[in-house]
Amino acid sequence: MTMTTIAEDKLTDQLTMNAVQLKVGDMKTMSTYYQQALGLDVLSENAEGTVLGRGNTELINLKNAAGLKLPAQGEAGLFHTALLFDNQSDLAATVYAAARFDQTRFVGSSDHLVSEAFYFTDPEGNGIELYWDRPRDQWQWTNGEVAMDTIYLDPNKYLNTHLSEAAVSNLTSSNAGVGHVHLQVGDVATAHQFYVQTLGFDATATLGNTALFVSAGGYHHHMAMNVWNSRGAGPRKDTLGLGEVLINVPTADELGKIAARLDHAKVANHHTGAELRFLDPWNNALRVAVN
Repeated sequence: MTMTTIAEDKLTDQLTMNAVQLKVGDMKTMSTYYQQALGLDVLSENAEGTVLGRGNTELINLKNAAGLKLPAQGEAGLFHTALLFDNQSDLAATVYAAARFDQTRFVGSSDHLVSEAFYFTDPEGNGIELYWDRPRDQWQWTNGEVAMDTIYLDPNKYLNTHLSEAAVSNLTSSNAGVGHVHLQVGDVATAHQFYVQTLGFDATATLGNTALFVSAGGYHHHMAMNVWNSRGAGPRKDTLGLGEVLINVPTADELGKIAARLDHAKVANHHTGAELRFLDPWNNALRVAVN
């Protein structure tokens, strides 16, 4: 295999994650939570749903799905949407806002070596991670895998250290993006076959047969899949929760390469030239679009 072929088998280094779509049953409650707890603004709104974000950056797309039921805990779907902040002060301000709005939705915090993270659940049970990345030169790589851990991070100490009046005052105007999306799946081997061997992500970390972390361009992870609540889960039903994961690539050529890999693997897809839609083995919907 030539080096050119190897490169073409990988996703572009310029890949980025974009807004996550959630199917919601109570639009008012969910929209209020994301605005008041997480400091997001309404960027657009119509009968079908509400798009929320910071500045011009879309982060969460709430789709009206009032007739659907909540998924069972053991089903495949969303584990969490991870919102990435530019600095520790902006992260602390959002954590503070979320805790002030409803402290019962806080579920934990961890130092992951590559990042500092705080975890919440929204009113319909969708997981949320708020995090800040340590500089890349502090990440430790060995044989293509990045060192990550789960070390207790004291939330009160963190807020005392990093929270500032300026960050609280500028909550909705500070930058944030979707850093990664973490899914619940039925088994890790199938996830590796699909996300690494078919789509072209790099595997950056594995936790035995319980979790897989994947990325493009040397990031610690753009996506992850685990079986912690969902081992053995089959294809998803149409429920509340994850609607769609949006991934951006810079060119139509890159999009075409992904479509070709899906075709080669006999994965059904819809390719318009500007975007590509398909399902993973658990019916999690993915859309790749040119940004």
